[in-house]
Amino acid sequence: MLTCARRALAVVGVAALAATTPTWTAGPASAATSPPAAVSVADYYAGTEGLTGLPLKNKLNDIVSTQSVLTYDRVWDALRRTDEDPANPNNVIELYTGRSTPKTNNGGDVDNWNREHVWAKSHGDFGTTPGPGTDLHHLRPTDVTVNADRGNLDFDNGGTQNDEAPGNYADGDSWEPRDAVKGDVARMILYMAVRYDGDDGAPDLEVNDQVNNGSAPYHGRVSVLVAWSAQDPPDAFEQRRNETVYAIQGNRNPFVDRPEWVEAIF
Repeated sequence: MLTCARRALAVVGVAALAATTPTWTAGPASAATSPPAAVSVADYYAGTEGLTGLPLKNKLNDIVSTQSVLTYDRVWDALRRTDEDPANPNNVIELYTGRSTPKTNNGGDVDNWNREHVWAKSHGDFGTTPGPGTDLHHLRPTDVTVNADRGNLDFDNGGTQNDEAPGNYADGDSWEPRDAVKGDVARMILYMAVRYDGDDGAPDLEVNDQVNNGSAPYHGRVSVLVAWSAQDPPDAFEQRRNETVYAIQGNRNPFVDRPEWVEAIF
């Protein structure tokens, strides 16, 4: 259950964002035009009791599709909050390297950090469009050149270790993140497959058990992602990040709150 302090933070954060950022209302799945009031985690997921498989996926889509939508410019400031280094509030933690780097060191130059789309934006051709292109639940600070190395590769095990980000591996068709964030990556990808189902003007994003998905709205490899989620359960950083995204964006990643739902659906 959310603490009183977190609940207050969520109300303030959502209200501030709603006042300055239009809500995505392209279709029926986003018909609600304001984010939900902060509630307990149990109440947030009301109606999911006893569900598995497609019924659970559909119910979670109904729940998490109510959100405020950021512009791509606003993502910079949001990531400074969501990925703040707990040991140094002036820094953010990069996803693949694990390095702590100054929040102000963002941009497109070598050794800057930029905005990594964990669900590669070419997998569905949504670019930086508000909605899937600006959803904080899959956007993370990443070293510029490591981000380029990952490119739009699907996720799988194996490959050659990345020189700049040891512990990450790649081959011609896949990327394997370091062990400490394997579960984070899996839960971000699976969130996207639940949140974006084609009913609100966005692509119908789905996971499959393939690599080389190209520009199709698919990401893989789902069997590996499910295994990674079990191998690397949510830690304090990921849980805190989920709360902060909820405060800003008004929706949650259900697989951080209830990791057992990964196997219940996928």
